[in-house]
Amino acid sequence: MYVYDKHDINILNQRVAQFRGQTERFLKGELKEEEFLPLRLQNGLYVQRLAPMLRVNVPYGMINSAQLRKLAHIARHYDKGYCHVSTRQNIQFNWPELAEVPDILAELAEVQMHATQSSGNCIRNTTSDQYAGVAADEVVDPRPYCEIIRQWSSFHPEFAFLPRKFKIAVTGATSDRAAIKVHDIGLRVVKNNAGEVGFEVFVGGGLGRTPVVGQLVREFLPQQDLLSYLEAILRVYNLLGNRQNKYKARIKILVKALGVEEFRSKVEAEWEALKGSYQPLTEAEIDRTINFFSAPAYETLAADDGQATLDEASAEHKAFTRWLERNVQGHKVPGYSAVTLSLKPTGVAPGDITDSQLEAIADLADQFSFGEARTTHEQNIVLAEVRRRDLFALWQTLKPLGFATPNIGTLTDVICCPGGDYCSLANAKSIPIAEDIQRQFEDLDYLYDLGPIDLNISGCMNACGHHHVGNIGILGVDKKGAEFYQVQLGGDAGENTRLGSVLGPAFSQGEMAGVINTLVETYVDLRNDAEPFVDTFYRVGMAPFKERVYAKAD
Repeated sequence: MYVYDKHDINILNQRVAQFRGQTERFLKGELKEEEFLPLRLQNGLYVQRLAPMLRVNVPYGMINSAQLRKLAHIARHYDKGYCHVSTRQNIQFNWPELAEVPDILAELAEVQMHATQSSGNCIRNTTSDQYAGVAADEVVDPRPYCEIIRQWSSFHPEFAFLPRKFKIAVTGATSDRAAIKVHDIGLRVVKNNAGEVGFEVFVGGGLGRTPVVGQLVREFLPQQDLLSYLEAILRVYNLLGNRQNKYKARIKILVKALGVEEFRSKVEAEWEALKGSYQPLTEAEIDRTINFFSAPAYETLAADDGQATLDEASAEHKAFTRWLERNVQGHKVPGYSAVTLSLKPTGVAPGDITDSQLEAIADLADQFSFGEARTTHEQNIVLAEVRRRDLFALWQTLKPLGFATPNIGTLTDVICCPGGDYCSLANAKSIPIAEDIQRQFEDLDYLYDLGPIDLNISGCMNACGHHHVGNIGILGVDKKGAEFYQVQLGGDAGENTRLGSVLGPAFSQGEMAGVINTLVETYVDLRNDAEPFVDTFYRVGMAPFKERVYAKAD
C-alpha cells in the first residue's frame, strides 16, 4: 500500500490550512456563496438536502486499519455515528457541520487521507478492482498504475477546471470488476506477445443522463507512455469539450459527436506533439511504485490448508457453507482467500457503516489481513489476505457485527445511491426500495437458486447507483411531484458491458417489490438450467417480461 512521503503530507497540510481560511472567510460573510462554491467542491464538500456532505477519497479502494479507526472517530465526533461507502470506493459523511469541516480534513491528513478532487470538474478518485493484487485471473497488478495516475492528476494545473468531472478506472484482470467501459477513461493492464506490459485504452464511457459504453481507442499503449497518452486525451477534451451546456460537457458526448476514429486521430496527433517534450515513465519509477505494493509476509501453505476444519464447520453450520459460497473468493497465493464483508443486511441502507463497525473492521484487518482492507464499488468491504484456516474463526466474528450476510453477487446485494433521503438532486428515495426488495427475497435458498443478479438503484438520472448497467436497474423519476420508479433490464457492468433497456411506464413505490418478484418469476419460468438472468433476457428479449409485469399491474 502506498505510504505518503513528506511532499504528499506537506501538500495535504497546506490544503487544510488554505481551506480553513476560506471557510472562516465565508462564515464571516467575506466570501459570497458563488465564490465559496468552487473552493468547497475542490475539498469534497457538497450541500445536500438536509446538511453538507463530505466525500473522502479512498484511492483505488485501499485503506488501512489506522485510517479505518480515524474514520470511526470522525463519524462519532463530527457526524451522526456512521458513514457511507460510495460506488466510487469513497467514504461519505452526510452530516458534518460546515465550521468543523476544516477540523475533519486536518484529522484525515494525520492518517494520509483527504477529500481533494473528490468533487468538482477535475480528475476524480481513480478506482480499481477490489481484488487487485490477489485475483487468480489477474495478468498485472493495476494498483501501481493507479497510484501513478493519482500522483500525476493531483493538483494538475491544466486539468483543475475541465468542462466536466472526469473519472478513470483501471483493471489488470481478464474479468472486468472495475467497470472500465463506463468511465471517461478505462484502462486494462495487459501484456503483448513479447511479454511487455501496456494498456488497452477505452474512452468515452459514462452513465448519467446520456449513458454510453466506452470505445477502444488504443489496443496496446506501452506502459512508459501512460501519462503522456492520458495527457493527450485530456488536452483534446479540454480544448473541444462543451463548456456551454453541462449536460453535453462530458467526454462521452465529444467522442460520440466526433466519432471514435476522428477522436482517436486528434488524440494521436496531440500525443505525437507531446512525446518529444514529455518525460516517459522509466522502468526505475515504475519499479519504485510497484514496490509500494509488494506482497505481505505470506506463509507457505498448501492449497488445501485448513480444508478439514472448513469441511467440519460446513457440515455443522449451513450458514457458514452459504457464506463460503457467496462471500469468499479464490486467491493467487495457495492457502489464502479474499473475503467480502457484506454491508447489505436487510434494514440497513446499502453501503452504510457505523463508527463501531469501522473500528471492528480495523481490528479484523489487523488480525486476519495484514492491517489492510478495501472498499468496493458494489458498496462492500473486502479483507483480501485471509488464511483459509482462519475463515471459520473470521465468520464467527463477523456474525454479531452484521457483516456475515451471505448475499454477495445476489439480488439483495443491492447497489444503491443515498437517493431522496439525502441528495438534493434526487427525484425519489432509493433506500426504502432497496429494503422492500431485500425483504421480498429473504429466503436464501430461493435467492441462491436464482443465481447472480445485479440490482442497481438510482434516485435520479445522475446514475450514482449505476442503474443503467444493472441486470435489473431502477431509476427514481418525478411524475407531477410524486415519486415513481422506472425499470430497466439487461444492463451489465462486466466484461460484456451493456446498457439496460426501459421496461415501460414507471411504477409507484408500493408496487416495486411486486414488480421485481414478477420479473424474477418470469426469469425462472424461461431460463435454461442454470442460465443467468442477463443471458435469459438476451435470449428471449423484453417482450415476455413486459407482458407479465404489466398484465399483473392491470
